Amino acid sequence: MDKLIGLFESGQFLEATFETLLYVLVAMAIGGVLGLIIGTALTVTRQGGILQNRPVFLVLNLLVNFFRPIPFVILLAAIQPLGRLVVGTGIGDRFLIFVLAFAATFGIARLVEQNLLTVPPGVIEAARAMGAGPFRTIVTVLIPEGLGPLVLGYTFAFIAVVDMTAMAGVIGGGGLGNLALQYGYRQFNPWITWTAVLVIILIVQLVQLLGNVIARKLLRR
Repeated sequence: MDKLIGLFESGQFLEATFETLLYVLVAMAIGGVLGLIIGTALTVTRQGGILQNRPVFLVLNLLVNFFRPIPFVILLAAIQPLGRLVVGTGIGDRFLIFVLAFAATFGIARLVEQNLLTVPPGVIEAARAMGAGPFRTIVTVLIPEGLGPLVLGYTFAFIAVVDMTAMAGVIGGGGLGNLALQYGYRQFNPWITWTAVLVIILIVQLVQLLGNVIARKLLRR
């Protein structure tokens, strides 16, 4: 208990919480945009889509299916060379955010595709019948109509990325997961471990609540 109090008094717990939020927010900002682009492209290029294009769909589908199932701890090691090329390092916070964004991109892409496929085809056909071009239909009809499910999908992705941050210590990163492992698990201090767990649960609950509220309002439009 004394060690836990010491971590709070020194500001390490607050710093770890901030690091976790920073990792997740930056990764979601990057992965969220890239995932939306890839997921939308998967939706519109599939058979019967607005921009049906089998070769493009097959390539994108293969990429998503290849990277999405890789366990995060293995992905950390597998794309170190790419990380050094893109962010200049294969360890630390910059590399962690890069890998988080990379993993989020392909996870979100599949979520976006699945949610956009729930948009009724009749809505899209009506927009096309009124003279809307493919790009305008995507931006003003397809994505807005799927916005409620998309918010829930992004909420799920946010929580998944929070889970991934627990592996930060493997490559010299920080965050609550690393603090729980370093000062809790390795030093046999359950007070620190469970306090970190409770903070993570609180973050997840708040994000899930916010996502549910926003999605509910969008679905009632």
